[in-house]
Amino acid sequence: MKYDFTSVIERRGMDALAVDEVGRSGGSLPAPRAGFDPIPMWVADMNFPTVPSVPQAMMDRVRHPLYGYFLPREEYFQAIVDWQRDRNGVTGLSKEHIGYENGVLGGVVSALNVFCSRGDSVLLHSPTYVGFTGSLTNNGYHMVHSPLVQDENGVYRMDFDDMERKIVDNRIHAAVFCSPHNPCGRVWERWEVERAMDLFREHDVMVVSDEIWSDITLAGHRHVPTQSVSEDARNRTVAMYAPSKTFNLAGLVGSYHIIYNKALRERVEKESSLCHYNEINLMSMYALLGAYSPQGREWLNELRQVLTENVDFACGYIARRFEGVRVSKPQGTYMLFLDCSQWCGRRGKTLDQLLRMGWDVGVYWQDGRPFHGPCHIRVNLALPRSRVEEAFRRLDQYVFNG
Repeated sequence: MKYDFTSVIERRGMDALAVDEVGRSGGSLPAPRAGFDPIPMWVADMNFPTVPSVPQAMMDRVRHPLYGYFLPREEYFQAIVDWQRDRNGVTGLSKEHIGYENGVLGGVVSALNVFCSRGDSVLLHSPTYVGFTGSLTNNGYHMVHSPLVQDENGVYRMDFDDMERKIVDNRIHAAVFCSPHNPCGRVWERWEVERAMDLFREHDVMVVSDEIWSDITLAGHRHVPTQSVSEDARNRTVAMYAPSKTFNLAGLVGSYHIIYNKALRERVEKESSLCHYNEINLMSMYALLGAYSPQGREWLNELRQVLTENVDFACGYIARRFEGVRVSKPQGTYMLFLDCSQWCGRRGKTLDQLLRMGWDVGVYWQDGRPFHGPCHIRVNLALPRSRVEEAFRRLDQYVFNG
């Protein structure tokens, strides 16, 4: 490969939550026992160096020694238009449809504040991204969950009858739609998005579509933008995007929304502006320009291949060696969502005990209960293959078959 996805880079002491939280006094993750180094597999943070065009774009700008008030460059908006056209087949997108957001979750809340009154019910699928839970709860919204169901092949599907029942029974007029889905890793097929949006149209439900994972689809799968499935979907949806998951830029802060409906866009932008702190950062603008470059496109194609291979390895290993552990093979993202209920039941272990067994040998995976997985563990596979293999060797020897 042209880019580096194999080097194990030391991140300790370099401000990385994924590793500096481990063993921190008062922190949530205990240090491993002697003889085991930590392997970060919890927070959705990649352990690969980003594409070189990102730091290059920032360094080129840093050399100019003035960092005062600025206007976003026309190239920033054009880069987004070109990226969405070439990666997602989006047509008709222009600068006026694009707005800055400090983060996707903040943008979700701003849109809900336009759609709803505090205390209103909002529809989400479960399992549910923990960030939605915190953001919606903190802002006074009542979450109504429609559980995803696994088909005969273990693929998570939307239960449209349950969605409609929840919408009607709870008088719901806003939904948060996660596409691709986190934590299940589903890349929705076009017919699924169409059916969901038809249901939302029928019951006049406005939609916030979190598409931050849209670039990270695995081999054989393609993202379908929610706004692309119909003219009605185009006008009732606020879509949220960011280069942060794709290129590991979360520490730089910077997302964007796409809103085609002019009246809706003006209301969301007004709501987003009320804190007087939702303004684009100079360096995050240049990071996006470096990410959405020809080099960034090459790098992303290689990343998707690496992640596909890691997912294939991990799911195959689980099927062969971890009896009682079930996983629906993700089609996008780089996260696994392990159902450990059978294993815990057979071994007489609690999920807390299982989590600690992994942490003890340096495998820092994540409690799935905050994501509404009753006996689930979330596992990050965005690491060099050598680290993934070592983690699964430890889980095999010391945890699941120890």
